[in-house]
Amino acid sequence: MLVASSRADVAHYFIEDDKTADEITRVRISRNAVMEEITRLQQDLPKDAPHELAALLDVHLMLLQDEQLISGVKHWIVDRHYNAEWALTTQYEIIARQFDDMEDEYLRERKADLEQVVERILRHMKGVASPVQPAAQAGAGRKLSQQDLLLDDTTDVPLVLVAHDLSPADMLQFKQSLFAGFATDVGGKTSHTAIVARSMDIPAVVGARSASQLIKQDDWVIIDGDAGVLIVDPSPIILAEYGFKQRQGELERQRLNRLKNTPSLTIDGQRVELLANIEMPEDTLGAVTAGAVGVGLFRSEFLFMGRSGKLPDEEEQYQAYRKAIEGMHGLPVTIRTVDIGSDKPLDRHAKAQDTHLNPALGLRAIRWSLADPPMFLTQLRAILRAAAHGQVNLLVPMLAHATEIRQTMSLIDHARATLDNNGTPYGPVRLGAMIEIPAAALTLKLFLKYFDFLSIGTNDLIQYTLAIDRADEAVSHLYDPCHPAVLRLIADTIAECDAQGKGVSVCGEMAGDVGMTRLLLGLGLRSFSMHPSQILAVKQQILRADASKLQPWAAQVLASEDPAVLLQSA
Repeated sequence: MLVASSRADVAHYFIEDDKTADEITRVRISRNAVMEEITRLQQDLPKDAPHELAALLDVHLMLLQDEQLISGVKHWIVDRHYNAEWALTTQYEIIARQFDDMEDEYLRERKADLEQVVERILRHMKGVASPVQPAAQAGAGRKLSQQDLLLDDTTDVPLVLVAHDLSPADMLQFKQSLFAGFATDVGGKTSHTAIVARSMDIPAVVGARSASQLIKQDDWVIIDGDAGVLIVDPSPIILAEYGFKQRQGELERQRLNRLKNTPSLTIDGQRVELLANIEMPEDTLGAVTAGAVGVGLFRSEFLFMGRSGKLPDEEEQYQAYRKAIEGMHGLPVTIRTVDIGSDKPLDRHAKAQDTHLNPALGLRAIRWSLADPPMFLTQLRAILRAAAHGQVNLLVPMLAHATEIRQTMSLIDHARATLDNNGTPYGPVRLGAMIEIPAAALTLKLFLKYFDFLSIGTNDLIQYTLAIDRADEAVSHLYDPCHPAVLRLIADTIAECDAQGKGVSVCGEMAGDVGMTRLLLGLGLRSFSMHPSQILAVKQQILRADASKLQPWAAQVLASEDPAVLLQSA
């Protein structure tokens, strides 16, 4: 089934003065209808629905009420006399460009949420149904168009949805539909569509560029979600091969599920800690379900996103952190202070965006927090208060200078003093620092003088070590986790922490890459933090590994000019 973007055929025309109120009303009615639709979906959410969906539906409701979107649409209608659809898509493009300029991949891909909201409003304005219809609501027939979405509920052949994008609300209906998988033109591995697909175990390929334009109705396609491959019109041999792979994959998932309650120990008895990365408090359910022994990274910046400049106050943050802590039922939760900056979609800093030629090297993460002490103190007080409800680690991103460390420590003491003066209860926290800048990795003794533990953010460490903007497609092929310099910085960090008896973990993509598990074990790493969906696969590698025998091999990899070759041949 093919579904084109609603924005592809939006009419563009000018309206008369006396029609502006009518056009604004059209947008408002459609927006309100979408809000009611999402609210109903929330109310009817089944108990076994993925927790990511509930949180993402909240995000979409928030975006529907975004002042920048609402006021911008009114501006184009009243001041420029654009028709309603034209005004809505124009304002979307303006806001979308702000997301495109972001360095952080996760935040940059949040543009997809805004796009999905706009698509749903446009569909209501046109009277077009959602691209994903539950089977009970689907009509019979084989021909399908954007205006006339019909499904053949008599065929035994699994159907695949190919669309420009899918929203969380559409995903909620996916399991009730006849579709076995989907492909979208936009998105990436950290997009919400991809996150939800993984949580629902739906085969999916996102970011397939022009797939919805190139693939024809009734084409046979294969979706290889593991490899990120979409095959059109496969030969009988390829079909048979993937049929076998599909059966093997199902057997492998069943085997992995049996490992959930198995202690994470290497063959030689080394205990390895498997933690979860989360973006929102509700993600703790998936972490516990996967058998995580704690949260190694709670990306608190999600609470700050898409708020039209109105940042979360202390109480809102406290409740969110408390929810995450209680959701882990006594297991430790590591909360990273906000990793956001002048290149992020905060309206009150919008003017600063034009002053940073390279946002990756600009006012972001702890630099931004230290530049706004009231904001930072608000977050610190909220985290300290939440620590009264369970084990909390406070993690600071992107530190590089002794002055930054001392300023951070001073503000943490200030936050504690304020709570003491107000008689507000709070709990103890272990303090940690992210190692994601080469300067930090080269001055570890300084960091370990102040911090209880370190967390290696491999995504940024690779980017900064190799001087590569990982968001730039022109140089993305040079982004190499196996570069000798990168591996040396990781190895030295693990070794120094071990020598000083301090904890160390890896929380970047490398932690969840099963191809890197044995090497990290050989380098001495005993704490991995990753997306919950990757935990069991990494645990399987750990159970099969003899850590003591991996040490000499890991040393050979470090000494090699081309470590990737040794990794592939091992």
